[in-house]
Amino acid sequence: MAKTEKNARLLLIVSFLTVSLFAVSNLPWTLDDYDQAKQAFVSYQMIGQQRWLYQTTPHEGMAGNPKRHSIHHINSKPPAVAWVSAGLYEIGRSWDFAWRFPSFAAAVALAFLVFRSARAFGDLPALIALALNLLSVRLAPLVRTDMPLALATFAAGVLMFEKIRTRTRWNMRDRVALFAALTAAMFIKGPVVWAFVLPPLVLYQLRRRWRPDFPSAWSGWIPWIASFALFCLWAIAGIRFIDGFYEDVVLIEFAGRFHEGIHRSQPLLFYIPHLLQKFAPWSLLVIGSLVVALRKTKATTGKWLARLSPEMFWLVAWVAGGIAVMSLIPSKRVDRIFPVVPPLCLLLAAQLSATSIVHVRRLAAFTIIFAAIFTGAYSGMRTIDGYRSNRDALVKFAREVRRMAAAEHLRYEILPARDEGLLLYLQRPRFFREPPAGCNALVVPLDEEPWSSGHFSYRVTVEKKGDEPSSYGFVAPLPPHR
Repeated sequence: MAKTEKNARLLLIVSFLTVSLFAVSNLPWTLDDYDQAKQAFVSYQMIGQQRWLYQTTPHEGMAGNPKRHSIHHINSKPPAVAWVSAGLYEIGRSWDFAWRFPSFAAAVALAFLVFRSARAFGDLPALIALALNLLSVRLAPLVRTDMPLALATFAAGVLMFEKIRTRTRWNMRDRVALFAALTAAMFIKGPVVWAFVLPPLVLYQLRRRWRPDFPSAWSGWIPWIASFALFCLWAIAGIRFIDGFYEDVVLIEFAGRFHEGIHRSQPLLFYIPHLLQKFAPWSLLVIGSLVVALRKTKATTGKWLARLSPEMFWLVAWVAGGIAVMSLIPSKRVDRIFPVVPPLCLLLAAQLSATSIVHVRRLAAFTIIFAAIFTGAYSGMRTIDGYRSNRDALVKFAREVRRMAAAEHLRYEILPARDEGLLLYLQRPRFFREPPAGCNALVVPLDEEPWSSGHFSYRVTVEKKGDEPSSYGFVAPLPPHR
């Protein structure tokens, strides 16, 4: 009883710390990095312009500019997460809440689902499976689709894992649940979900040919075909009816990922060192547990793999398959490998459950403490640095511009800006090349003529690491000769 109470208390502490770090790690909130402005603009356009199926990027549709201002006009991602944000805005009337809550809620739900699935391996391994890490804490409060995609992908994979673990057949409810998870993933980020769940499924089913005792993980074709068919309907309608959809989404955004030169290409092993760093110290514990298992069984790696249980083989294939497929795609970015992290947490729990050596479990308990300190320090330092460096300077600038415009009854617009988030901070639907009729105030970039010198009612300069500073001014009222 004492041990159970101790585990429950530790679970409460780790859960509270996890949720707290998810909530505060990205303060002060901005949209100035990681393409957050593009994702936020989708739901903003849904509410403002009623574009519910297909949206554009912030620089699309600039009045007075017949030429394309940016490579992409059409928003490249399906609209599922933006639908949620639009609904939340209608309820709470707060864009900050509507944009960030889907990712935060997905992070909490994902942690719960990982913990519940890992309970099959025991209380301590399940607690360790929560695995506080830099990547989860960084992505949880961002206005992005990575966390919802990881949740939907993990839900699909864990359904197959449970079928393997419990040795039960697929029923209609299971197939409907798999269809729902795959469809959600398709409408979050497209068929990329296949890169994380199809390779392990193929590997596992091939392994069954030599191991008749392995239960089937195959659900049948219907959930896979039905979910892909719905996505294809959305894509085909976009190609048929939306100008630029085929070029911007199909050719550049999707097919371009497989060709070097269109998107930023990275080396084949790009993800391995990043996972070792971002998933530390758990990545080291995974490797250490593998070494202990090999020494304990006195087996080579090949013999150890041959002796794996069905559920352990599935977890190894789930992690290795996702990493391998994503590594083969030339276009790489650290956040794209994140759906591998939840199954990696589950694999860690399974490894520790299979390792009964006492000092390894003590090491795991120590790792929990170290991870909490390490991740908490990272989150705290990032938050302190954000406030100290005035990272939300554009947010404050836009708030003051809105206040001044309301007080003086000014109608203001924005000239094209490098910072796409400025459009959303100022709550404007588009950039303008020239001041439109009736406009008597402007927000302008100060590094462009004729605005590089002159008098401004309010101005701001934003310093960014590895980039040139951005400067903006508020011209109010607008001079007649402008």
